[in-house]
Amino acid sequence: MTCRYLPGAMIALPLMILTGCATQNASHGDLDAAWAGVSLPGAHAGKDAAETSAGRITSGGVQTYPDTAVASLLPSGVHDPKGWTRDIMTAFSALQLPATKENLCAAMAVIAQESSFQAEPVVAGLPRIIQAELEKRRDQFHIPNAVMDAALAVKSPNGQTYRERIQKLRTENDLNRLYDDMISELPLGKTLLGNRNPVKTGGPMQVSLVFAEQKFKSAAYPYSDPRSLREEVFSRRGGLYFGIAYLLDYQAAYDHMLYRFADYNAGHYASRNAGLQRAIGSLSGQSLSLDGDLLRYEGERPSRTASETLNAAWSIKDLLGLSEEAIREDLAREKTPELEGTLTWQRIAELSRAQGKTPPRPQLPEIKLISPKITSGLTTAGFARKVESRFGQCMRRSGN
Repeated sequence: MTCRYLPGAMIALPLMILTGCATQNASHGDLDAAWAGVSLPGAHAGKDAAETSAGRITSGGVQTYPDTAVASLLPSGVHDPKGWTRDIMTAFSALQLPATKENLCAAMAVIAQESSFQAEPVVAGLPRIIQAELEKRRDQFHIPNAVMDAALAVKSPNGQTYRERIQKLRTENDLNRLYDDMISELPLGKTLLGNRNPVKTGGPMQVSLVFAEQKFKSAAYPYSDPRSLREEVFSRRGGLYFGIAYLLDYQAAYDHMLYRFADYNAGHYASRNAGLQRAIGSLSGQSLSLDGDLLRYEGERPSRTASETLNAAWSIKDLLGLSEEAIREDLAREKTPELEGTLTWQRIAELSRAQGKTPPRPQLPEIKLISPKITSGLTTAGFARKVESRFGQCMRRSGN
């Protein structure tokens, strides 16, 4: 089983500000620089319906819910149901997604799982988590207690010391603001760490800030308030817009929302790719990690070092009638819908059927999630099933 560190595991990094120690986890170090001070433009007209992506979740004549009925799909006891309904429907409208019961319940299930419908979800025991990570880093880098204590005793811009603010941390947005103050106010913070904010997810759907930046550049954003993108993601309206986009606004040939829920946790197409890994493993006689990662990567680019999946595919290249380079090029499409149209995919499917084996089909990725916030051994498959359970509860609500 593959282990994957959740973005929440990055919350240890504020210590780097105090110590001047570099971090290895800065592949998106320029992200915050791009976000800093960026204000949001006004909304403008959406694309014509004919321009929507083929295969994406689009209306196709399916009956959609009126705004007045959407609130009835929310779990009981949600604070400000009208506000949640308004922001959810604004996201669906801006993204040109059909507000069907299935789509609405899928979004609501993720919201319920990630935040229990809290605009700024509280992270249980966050001060304890941060303090433990600080102490771990202090020991790792042999930082004298006096140096650590002196740094945390410095008064921050809100008048409280950094230690006092750590003790009062409740949400990742609290930590986000604390980090920004630390890096701008403590000596050498900006010089040593630039804008490498450790908080990589936010809002009621815990959406990736990297994805939100990419989405903002490629689509019309429906709000015009002059706030930074980072603050917008932490807001209810922005978090819902970007979270719903990540969940539903991509082309995937899934016959069940369960696999979108897994993709939400593991990355787009992880479930489809895990199915291809299972088929390759079966044909090659090798036991592969079904983690949805077909290639190795160096940053955002595929590495020339072969992954175990690529090596397994190469081992049956003669049966597939393909060269090693052709297989590599096809698997490099793993983050796009085009993978299923490649010769590698098609011939693996044909060979599987010819040998009486299961052809590629969606498979829940086998990924163990690691984070200081997780204590129950949660996996991607477990996450997807928890969300699916909430999805079923929503679908059983009448919505009338």
